[in-house]
Amino acid sequence: MLRKLLGVIAFACLAVSAQAQPAQVLTAWIQTTAQGDEIRAVVSGACPDAIVDGRALPLKTRTAASADFPAVCSLALPKQVQSVSVGGQALPPPARAVRRIVIMGDTGCKIEGQAIQACNDPKAWPFAEVSRLAAAKKPDLVIHVGDYYYRQTPCPLGMAGCAGSPYGDRWDTWAAEFFTPAEPLLKVAPWVFARGNHETCKLAGYGWYRLLDSGPAPEGCPAVSGPFVIKAGDLNLFVMDSADASDQVTNRGGIAAFARQLDSLGAALDSGQGWIVTHKPIWALVPIARVGPIGPLEVGINATEQRAVKGRALGGVQMIVSGHIHHFSSVTFGPERPAQLVVGTGGDVGLPADKPQVYGGKDYLDGMDAQTFSFSRYGYYLMEKDGEDWTGVFHDAADVVRANCRLHERALTCQEP
Repeated sequence: MLRKLLGVIAFACLAVSAQAQPAQVLTAWIQTTAQGDEIRAVVSGACPDAIVDGRALPLKTRTAASADFPAVCSLALPKQVQSVSVGGQALPPPARAVRRIVIMGDTGCKIEGQAIQACNDPKAWPFAEVSRLAAAKKPDLVIHVGDYYYRQTPCPLGMAGCAGSPYGDRWDTWAAEFFTPAEPLLKVAPWVFARGNHETCKLAGYGWYRLLDSGPAPEGCPAVSGPFVIKAGDLNLFVMDSADASDQVTNRGGIAAFARQLDSLGAALDSGQGWIVTHKPIWALVPIARVGPIGPLEVGINATEQRAVKGRALGGVQMIVSGHIHHFSSVTFGPERPAQLVVGTGGDVGLPADKPQVYGGKDYLDGMDAQTFSFSRYGYYLMEKDGEDWTGVFHDAADVVRANCRLHERALTCQEP
């Protein structure tokens, strides 16, 4: 009897010891959500404390560890904090005035059947370098317009370019695809995350909801992430989920789903100054064939979103900020419609018809004349407040400036340097 009792006591002590084991913080960051600024941390072990302005504040479990993911912890930050750290790692306190913003998207490395990108080659997949260069600009905020995950299948045997790559919607893949290469930029500014079509429930939706979604962790994998508004000084950011919005074929369900998000944002879309941040551009052109030196043959997208916004004033929206197409592009219509910015240049491969040289000019898109400016290169886009306007500079993966832009009211004009 005594031996049995001692065994029970020993087991209980081991259990308490395991529960008390300090957390190993695998990565931590600050993101701006519908509820405000929030610490997120991926941990092995129990949720740790954060040190916020010298005070220890406990992180709470967002999602418990599973077979494929470690635990994710979170903490809502008080307003106007001066210093933040988790597990000895300093995190960037949110800026009181957002005047410098880095925008990028489509950052993952493609391994999908026979479509193979050399993820081990920093020139073939330059996201880590793009992140390092962008971090050196010390932005106040980073906007990622979606598509973090592209490693869907194993690297084929004998291919050194991607040998050893993880794949599938699990932590090792998310770490390789995003958190490790993005680390320099995660350390310098809070982030805003939009959901891409590679984060749908058929692909990496479970990782998305565990790690990056703005709201509380849901049960299962909802089809749509809830839209939300971020107040960045005088600028409103309307973050919307277009992951399932079909590019070419429309259906009533898809149109209604995007329209409901617009309805939920309500009158905020019609006053002030703001940008809609959503993965799939509402108005953009996709290169489908090269036709000599003049420029590629292009087709317009996204029919679903265009139907959903038809008839809406969107008077408080200056610009749509998107990715999805793996190039840089600006589309300007005039005062009747918001401009469209596309920055799908973070690291994933483009299309055969892509062109690194600037092309564009007068076009006609969704029933309206437009002025376009496009090229395909890896890189990031840096926007800075300039009076009532925003200036923008596109830097390629060697940090060479490839475009200078200005957003004035609803006019986004870009030119080569």
